[in-house]
Amino acid sequence: MKKDIKLYLVLPVYNEEEILELNIKIIQKFFADLVREGEIDADSRILLVDDGSTDRSWEIISKAHTDHPMIEAVRLSRNEGHQTALYAGMREAYLSKTETVITMDADLQQDIHAIPRFLQAYRDGADIVSGIRSSRKTDGLLKRGSASIFYRCMQLLGCEILPDSADYRLLSSRALASLMQFEERDLFLRGLIPSLGFRTALVEFEVSERAGGKSKYTLSKMIKLGMSGITSFSIRPIRLIFLLGFLVLLASGGMMIHILWDYLHGNTVSGWSSILASIWLLGGIGIFSIGLVGEYVGRAYMEAKKRPLYFVEERLE
Repeated sequence: MKKDIKLYLVLPVYNEEEILELNIKIIQKFFADLVREGEIDADSRILLVDDGSTDRSWEIISKAHTDHPMIEAVRLSRNEGHQTALYAGMREAYLSKTETVITMDADLQQDIHAIPRFLQAYRDGADIVSGIRSSRKTDGLLKRGSASIFYRCMQLLGCEILPDSADYRLLSSRALASLMQFEERDLFLRGLIPSLGFRTALVEFEVSERAGGKSKYTLSKMIKLGMSGITSFSIRPIRLIFLLGFLVLLASGGMMIHILWDYLHGNTVSGWSSILASIWLLGGIGIFSIGLVGEYVGRAYMEAKKRPLYFVEERLE
């Protein structure tokens, strides 16, 4: 039976000065309780990843590191995005030879009290423990609807994503080592980690309202994440374009037969509306198809460069 687990708790931070100091105190106290109760080893660490914050976040993190030895931190040289910050934290944990790593958001909307259940699932033999939202009552109607459509579409496209999953998860050392073998830049961890194939357990957790400030996960960032998920895990959209082109070709053939039939029967005046509708339809399909194919080509181009995902400006160990 696994006891006294060496754990790294990874929390990405981006411009969270309004709530960061309070949240660090909450996390540190809870972490100390886990050590005292024998849930985790005394060598466990809280790892804060500053994703290029422009406010006082790094100053608050540095003070917390001075006050509490169990708190470590890395500061990225620029804002690289939530997924890259998570990966950077997991890589730091991997290099520290931790037994397990748990990732969660620093705003503490995800219930920190679910961590003992993550650890128990790991003790029971799971290498991956995925957090699943028990409800979306804190989300607006638009976000709930769009999230449901997104997860359904991702599954239809062949991605092994878990509905209502989040970046609140536990990875064992061997699952973490396997994840580190991936070299792609376009990260979509919610789809990438389930594809590792290790034994997985699910833990439900509640999501609370933010204690202060506003979410830094804007609509544009959510759209970018969604596009990364689609283009990283499926080429079915390109195949759908091929199918759509084939269907349009068949329709064009039918239209040619119709035109020839009208010509042979003396109906040589074509309808103005049908011509305009055809032009707009085919033009829209063509532009959309070129854009989608271009998205794939652009991402392949970025991957081919093999540039580093991020640069660490400073470490607090």
